[in-house]
Amino acid sequence: MPGIRRAFVFVGLICATGAALAQSKADPARGETLASPCAACHGTPDRDPLPLTPSLARQPEDYTVMQLFLLREGLREAPPMAGMLKDVTDPDFFDIAAYYARQAPTRGGRSTDPQLRARGAALSREMGCGSCHLRDYSGQKQVPRIANQREDYLAASMKAYRDNQRTGADTNMNGILYRMPDGDIRALAHYLAHQ
Repeated sequence: MPGIRRAFVFVGLICATGAALAQSKADPARGETLASPCAACHGTPDRDPLPLTPSLARQPEDYTVMQLFLLREGLREAPPMAGMLKDVTDPDFFDIAAYYARQAPTRGGRSTDPQLRARGAALSREMGCGSCHLRDYSGQKQVPRIANQREDYLAASMKAYRDNQRTGADTNMNGILYRMPDGDIRALAHYLAHQ
């Protein structure tokens, strides 16, 4: 029964989020104020996020709202976020998402391994990453921006999808990454992190 309840909650969330986004008049300035505690871990335009923490900058608004809702409702587990969103309202989510969607990601002084990057590029083409995440990996609607995301975060997320320890809005990522070797995940994360 809990699985069925979660499915109904999730379907309702998708419908409600879509309708709310269509009518949303989000306030990015208010979102900046609300998001100030987030900067400590998720970074700022001048400072990279903490290790294993995603950059929220330039994420599609729909994606950010959905993830915030899933985290608040306990439908997505992220232990460092436990309880952080309990008093944050749905309208707050739209403002926070609008703020982050307009923020430029940091580029950091990360070094690139040309061979690893080439291997990751080939894997991305084979797997069709650009079909959902777009050709420039900037994301769209419910699909996140993965271009220039933290490499360690990308690798950890892909391993979690592969090992069925994380699910998203659907199980596509779990199926796509099923049985992918760690070396391929490392190459793909390296390529995506260095766009």
